[in-house]
Amino acid sequence: MQIAETLVSREWMLVTAESCTGGGVAQALTSLAGSSAWFERGFVTYSNRSKEEMLGIDAGLIERHGAVSLAVVEAMALGALGNSAGQVSLAISGIAGPAGGNEAKPVGTVCFSWALDKMRFSSDLVVFDGDRESVRAQAIAYSLSGLALMLNSDRDAFKN
Repeated sequence: MQIAETLVSREWMLVTAESCTGGGVAQALTSLAGSSAWFERGFVTYSNRSKEEMLGIDAGLIERHGAVSLAVVEAMALGALGNSAGQVSLAISGIAGPAGGNEAKPVGTVCFSWALDKMRFSSDLVVFDGDRESVRAQAIAYSLSGLALMLNSDRDAFKN
């Protein structure tokens, strides 16, 4: 897997902060033999309280923007780095359904953020179609694709 190879070659550790995927990204990554060389930890922060306690997210930020927002998922990515020994993070928060959506944020809305060294990050908001399991599976795949893209785009910028 390209993600693993890049992380090992840079001597970087990855940390995840997941909400709607419930640890699915961490499970997918740690299913690879040798993942302890590049996977530092995973936070499953399903509730707002857990986002505040485990990642240091300000309750006011969640109140202003909602847990499913780019602002909160970016704070999750940075909070994961700040509360771990990782250099790279991936964060997800979304509405997998079948309930919980509204007109502004329908079921299937998922926010992603990928951070590198607490300084650079990218974020995205996607609305997936399908049932709960389909939304979660698509979110896991999308998050890993985004991580690979970020690591690949920074490959030449970080030579050991």
